[in-house]
Amino acid sequence: MRFLLRRLAAAVAMLCAGALLVPVQASAAEAACRDLDIPVSLVAMPLLGLKDQTMYGRLCVPPGGSHTLQVLVPGGTYNSAYYDPPGLPETRSFRKAANNAGYATLAVDRVGSGRSSKPLSGLLTASAQANAVHHAIQSMRTGTLGARFDKIVLVGHSLGSATTLIEAATFHDVDGVVITGFTHRIAPLTVVPTVAALSPAALDERMSKVVGLDPGYLTTMTGTRYTAFHNPGLFVQQVVDVDEATKDLIAPGEMVDAVLIGLVLPYSRGINVPVLVAMGDKDTVFCGPVASDCSSAESLRQGEAGYYSPEARLRTFVVPGYGHSINFAPNAPLLHDAVTGWMNEMVGR
Repeated sequence: MRFLLRRLAAAVAMLCAGALLVPVQASAAEAACRDLDIPVSLVAMPLLGLKDQTMYGRLCVPPGGSHTLQVLVPGGTYNSAYYDPPGLPETRSFRKAANNAGYATLAVDRVGSGRSSKPLSGLLTASAQANAVHHAIQSMRTGTLGARFDKIVLVGHSLGSATTLIEAATFHDVDGVVITGFTHRIAPLTVVPTVAALSPAALDERMSKVVGLDPGYLTTMTGTRYTAFHNPGLFVQQVVDVDEATKDLIAPGEMVDAVLIGLVLPYSRGINVPVLVAMGDKDTVFCGPVASDCSSAESLRQGEAGYYSPEARLRTFVVPGYGHSINFAPNAPLLHDAVTGWMNEMVGR
């Protein structure tokens, strides 16, 4: 009888332990998120310190916190939703993958897009966006918005990568840089559909309703997202629908100096922290016979190495079978794992 009572007590203890463990395991992947309106300026040193613009950011911190923050900068006609697309499987969420790996994230809307302020489009350049991102980084380092981080890594996509490159090379205030959807050689023959997809935002049914836009703001024409950003990757209607529903704005000036500074000048050689470059091997914007060789990580590294300093310790990664917006790829977890592995080795939590 005593033996049976001991067995029963042990079984009850195990059941109780299991009941206690279940909520902990379920919450392990849940990050605490909140919305931030970050005061920024489009100039590096605003007059009298006046930061007259606002950059929206969604800050997500994993359970237990993190000393390291990834600042996620989206590309042109994208906003912060690129890193956490609503209504899609978690495998497409860069943000959740980073949080699950123990890193905090701040996914921002570039000034002039999303929930950020909408200045005159003529004021927006990639360099101006880099200044705004710099101010956001300083806020996260000093804790002026309630959260402070010891290490910060900039993650960019496409135009956001040009902004990231300019910011890191100018201000030297980050601990690492992740460049996605951007190389130093554009594909002149296959980039045409992406450029041709742009039209005035005033002509778009949804974008025309955004308050405060001048005629210079652009977006993509309805029905062009797959050809412009995903082709020749697998066509998934749900993915294309979400991309269309969350599309955003771009100003012409952002593209001009992104090309001049990001592509023409060897500005990236000013980056003195570790760099990871990740591309889709079928990226029609930057990859091709007369552009970057994205067929393998090694060929990509060889093509890009000359644009970075030895301090960058350049690493590269290629997502097979997809085009420009690789976070929407069915095998996006390969990208997430590559970034996490690089983060763990080069920066740490």
